[in-house]
Amino acid sequence: MSEFSLYNRMREHGTLTEAPSDVPDARFALPSTIHWIRALAILVKELGLTFRSARVFYANVQRRKLSERELNSICEQLLFALHQLAALKAIAGTQNKADVARIGIVTWYYGVYGAASAMIAAADGSFPETHAATAQQWDRQFATNGSAMAPFGDRLSSLVAANVELELAPIRARGKHSLAIKPSDAKEAWGCIAEYLAGTADWEQWNIRERVRETREFKDLKTDSFRTGAARTLRDKAYARRSIAFLHEAARYRGKANYRDAIYLAYGRSVPKLLDDFIDDLVMVLSGFAAMAAAYSATRMGSELWTAFLDDLEAKRAVSLSPKALWS
Repeated sequence: MSEFSLYNRMREHGTLTEAPSDVPDARFALPSTIHWIRALAILVKELGLTFRSARVFYANVQRRKLSERELNSICEQLLFALHQLAALKAIAGTQNKADVARIGIVTWYYGVYGAASAMIAAADGSFPETHAATAQQWDRQFATNGSAMAPFGDRLSSLVAANVELELAPIRARGKHSLAIKPSDAKEAWGCIAEYLAGTADWEQWNIRERVRETREFKDLKTDSFRTGAARTLRDKAYARRSIAFLHEAARYRGKANYRDAIYLAYGRSVPKLLDDFIDDLVMVLSGFAAMAAAYSATRMGSELWTAFLDDLEAKRAVSLSPKALWS
């Protein structure tokens, strides 16, 4: 039998685009991918996050007079989310979930992105032009003031190390659980949620340090590290400008599926079994996030417009998923 092992070769030598140290260790990369979504799915179910519960949550939100273009944008983005959810439900029937895991993650993300875009348009009539701007604006308008429903409401107000530790403390107090181990109940799920948020903070801190290294101010310090006080000041100023909320986590999650090496999700005889419930969990999480977005949008639109939108969509939809079944 051949001794050729693509995984071992990549871990030893890397590729043209990744050094060996950048090739993810399969023992950690795949479980964290599966278990974060499992944790979110457990909590969406445990918390009873549906359109009806979200309508209660947003009961005090005021109806807003919308321009025609604003209304069209809200409805369009919700239709995008519905379409992505229908796609996930369709591929959930695939026998080998490894065949569709990567496209499942990307589909899930764009469903979240569309739903979040609808919420932003309903909130103030704006439509951010980039994914990064959408994540920041959704954080400012919803996560910052407690208007994002659990389990999507956690955030870190900045990436300064002391602040991260301070704000992670109450989040971690809900439960402790390693992302390397599949969660089985709500307490373990909250532990995974905390660890993914902490991991996203670490990842964003690394990105910021790399960007700071390229600035003129850093280069003028004639150093290659952040050991000096002046270098740390530059770094911490950049940390202080960066918050983290659910859409940032979702974008990081999508990035892994889009850009990580081919081994991720597609290599290893044990992977299909590990992914057995993965697409179903993606469906559960997107259903919860979209229900939150639909309920907020419905409140801003008012009952008459919302009912007219659902009636039109129900009568003319091309997808198999009924919006009335989800959002009534």
